Formats: sequence, structure tokens, C-alpha cells
Amino acid sequence: MPSLFDPIQLGAIHAPNRILMAPLTRGRSTKAHVPTPIMGDYYAQRASAGLIISEATGISRQGLGWPFAPGLWTDEQTQGWKPVVAQAHAAGGRIIAQLWHMGRQVHSSVIGGQPVSSSATATAGQAHTYEGRQDFETARPLTLDEIPALLDDYAQATRNALAAGFDGVQIHAANGYLIDQFLRDGANLRTDSYGGSIENRTRLLREVTERVVAVAGADRTAVRLSPNGESQGVDDSNPQLLFTTAAKILSDLGIAFLELREPGPDGTFGRTDVPKLSPAIRAVFAGPLVVNSDYFTAEAAQAAIDSGVADAVSFGRAFLANPDLPERLRTGAPLNEGNFRTWYSQGPEGYIDYPSLESVAAE
Repeated sequence: MPSLFDPIQLGAIHAPNRILMAPLTRGRSTKAHVPTPIMGDYYAQRASAGLIISEATGISRQGLGWPFAPGLWTDEQTQGWKPVVAQAHAAGGRIIAQLWHMGRQVHSSVIGGQPVSSSATATAGQAHTYEGRQDFETARPLTLDEIPALLDDYAQATRNALAAGFDGVQIHAANGYLIDQFLRDGANLRTDSYGGSIENRTRLLREVTERVVAVAGADRTAVRLSPNGESQGVDDSNPQLLFTTAAKILSDLGIAFLELREPGPDGTFGRTDVPKLSPAIRAVFAGPLVVNSDYFTAEAAQAAIDSGVADAVSFGRAFLANPDLPERLRTGAPLNEGNFRTWYSQGPEGYIDYPSLESVAAE
């Protein structure tokens, strides 16, 4: 089996190692969702990742409800991303943009209108807003005549990502966001061609992926799924059949890689007793498969590769606090502890001030 530190080809992207940086929402953009210069420093610090998957980035005003998260639907946002991506490249990195529509997981005060979803449902709990936490609201179902415009939004965000210099894109179809709300029968109550059967519920995922592939090429398109267990109130009655069907669709489209977020029963940021579905998905997905969730050690990541299920592993919070994570994993150096209080704050604290091994040695 290959080593975690061996290179891998992810579609058109040659990754020098199999340690990917997972998408991590950080909230350092402007209120107009324009990336800021500090984001270039952040990604450049983490350029030793085999591949950086950017923080989730909104495809439209309707779809982006996270305060100070970046977007890719305006020229100003696209121009704001250019120096950020260029700085990551200059540091030797490879970076793709994760495309995000949050669906019902937003608040009207942030998006300026009623949230949309597959069906008229609401998430339990509270949404992040500029005025603090507020109760989630009931979404309205997207109508059939609105779907073409949604697909256009994904295509335009993909064009903007490539114009900004990204090496490709990842479609965010996980974690209870819009596409996941269409995939799973716990949230999708529709009776039209996008609801009911698994063929219908996977239709939006297929159509979005086809549109993105038409712009970026299959070899620069990735997808993220979260197949096992409930996520932000979204769940399914038969996840194995649903997600193996979805994975087979994506395999047939020839995407660059598929990433799976798979929490376990002892997860530190979400947990479930539903078994991981990566072995079943591995059997139907022919391309590189990347696994994610609660990987903090080289041993655990290598075990996932040695099992034959995963080709690479994406690290989340470990990368947040350790800009030189691949070197720390290679040498067995201790990891910095992350500070939850600064995850979604503005400014450099808890963002670009985590020490690297090199900076510690120079002190």
C-alpha cells in the first residue's frame, strides 16, 4: 500500500502527498463576502498539504448565510480571491474552491429572504447571524422552474473559481446543506421528479455535477458527501443504498476524487453509531477516495490507506492549528492545540499566528 507521504494524482492535479487540507469555515472575509489579504497568508502557510480544499464558498446570495464567509458570485469576490490563490501557489501549494449552497441552514437576516430547501422544513437549533444566534426558520421548497437558475449559479461560480486561479472545484453535497437536503428522505418530502425514489433524490447532485464538469472538466471537479449518520438534522432511512447510488453516478461522470466525511461513535465534532459506508462506496467508486473526520495522527490516516478503502485522508482541525501539518506527521512532532474561540472570529488571532516547527526552532 502507498504511504501517506507518497504522491497521488487527483484528476488533473498532482498532489505531492496524501495529506489533504479539508474545507474549514473561518469567517475572515468582508460582510460583502469578499476575501481579504489575510486569507492569502493563511492558505500559503498550509501550502505543504497535498491539496488544499478551500473553506466553503457561496455560489449565490441565496445560498450563503454564514457571516463573513467568502463568495464566488460577484466580480469583486472573484477579484478578491485572485491574490489569495496566487499566494498559495507561490508557496508551492495546490488549491481548489469548495462550492456551497447552504439551503435551509441559513437565516433570512443574512441572505435577505426566506431560506430554500428541497421541502418546507426547518432545522432544529439556531443559525449563525451578524446579530448572534437566531432560531432557524422554515424553508420554502425550491420550485421546478427555479432549478435551472440554481444550476446556472453553480456553473457561474465554477467559471469564477477558474478565473480566480483555483486548480479546480469541489461541490459541497454534504453536512446537511442544500444538495444533502435533496439527497436524504428525512428532509426531501417532494413528490415531483426530485423527490421520492433514490433516482429522483440524486437527480440534483447529478445535474449540478454535470454542469460543473461541463465548465471545469471532470478531472478538476470533486464532490464531498457525508453518508453515515444525521448531519444538521438531515438523515436518510437507507443510507447505504442512497450513497452507493450517488457514488456510482459520480464515478460514471469521472470526477477527480470523492471525499467522505465519516464521523464515528466517538467523534469530537459530531458523532454517530451508523457504520462508515466508505467500504461499500469503495466498491462502486472507481476514482480516488478521500476519507475525513477525526484524523489527528499519521498512524490513523495510514491505517485508512492500508485498509484499501482510502487513497488519501483530509485533515480538518489539525490543519487549522498546524500550518506545517505534513511535516509534523512525518517527524512525529507534537501538534498545536486549536482555540475554538477564534475559529469564526475576524483578524489574525487563532488564524495565522499558530507556530510552525521552523518558527519555534528559530526562537
